[in-house]
Amino acid sequence: MAISRRAFGLGLLGLSVAGTGGYFAVKDRPELQGLFGKRTSLFGFMGGEKQALLDDPEMVKALGGWGLTLDARVAGSVEMVRETALLSQKPQFLWPSSSIMVDIARQSGVAIRKDQVILNSPMVVYSWEPVVEGLSKAGLVTQAADKTYHLDLQALLDAVIRGDQWTALGVPELFGRARIVSTDPNRSNSGFMFAGLALSLMAGDVASMDDLAKYGTQIESVFRSMGLKSSSSGRLFDQYLAGGVGAEPMVVGYENQLVEWILADPARWSRVAGNAASKPVVLYPRPTAYSAHPLITIDPAADRLLEALMSDQLQQLAWAKHGFRGPLGAIAGEATGPIAGLLPAVIDAVLPIPAADVMLALISKLAD
Repeated sequence: MAISRRAFGLGLLGLSVAGTGGYFAVKDRPELQGLFGKRTSLFGFMGGEKQALLDDPEMVKALGGWGLTLDARVAGSVEMVRETALLSQKPQFLWPSSSIMVDIARQSGVAIRKDQVILNSPMVVYSWEPVVEGLSKAGLVTQAADKTYHLDLQALLDAVIRGDQWTALGVPELFGRARIVSTDPNRSNSGFMFAGLALSLMAGDVASMDDLAKYGTQIESVFRSMGLKSSSSGRLFDQYLAGGVGAEPMVVGYENQLVEWILADPARWSRVAGNAASKPVVLYPRPTAYSAHPLITIDPAADRLLEALMSDQLQQLAWAKHGFRGPLGAIAGEATGPIAGLLPAVIDAVLPIPAADVMLALISKLAD
């Protein structure tokens, strides 16, 4: 059947209108900006424990769909929010590992547009099967009904402060005095938070300036016993795995670090878990503290990154491959496969770390 020129022209016009309307409908959806080749490159700093997440090809592809590419460089959480050498580089975003860093950033003069907790990971202590066996006999470690291990951190700190030998804690295989190692609290968040948690434990509640004056010397002795401290949580975890039970018997870290390591190579974990002498074990201090990971946007262009990271897709990715809990501390999916039984569904013993002024005074004391 023949089509008149008028009908043909009206058909083309209709297709044009439909196509244009579809274009604008998609163009206005931020998660589809990458479809049009429109990319915004963002520069900022992140805590080292999130490097594998942001380097994940799935994350890179998903952010590309939002029209974003990242130049995210590793820096200690404490450094990135107050060091002139880093802030003078004009980062468009900061992604530290503690909510208190938002307050410290403001005190440092950072022009914060928005801040939002994206991820959570409770602080844990990493140890080894032989050490945990000894600490269990000494009463410092107990196993819960869900098979996860809980550490009496107060009792351990008391032993470190007293200068107890490992043999006194049921671990005769280790040489010298008992110690627990964290990162440098003046540079990295895990050491920063561990210092605050230790001070609050000594005080019996969220520590104040008066508590710092009373217990600060004891906290100094804990950190002095550590020796050389790493500037990065990621590097300390790598040292723990490489050094083994003799070199790194107990280190402070984040829950997600071992989960991420297991999920990256389940076959490797199966081999390691089968060797009790060299099996990593995660201990949950009672109480512990949550490491919240707030994204701080400085440039308006970084607001889209915040929106992207809060999307269901990227929240699921952060949990499923990298072990990060969601903003409320909940597991964003099932703990199955190689991590089945490794994590408690709920962290029910949490002690907030002290306020920003107390923490800054504490780390200043530890720096001295």
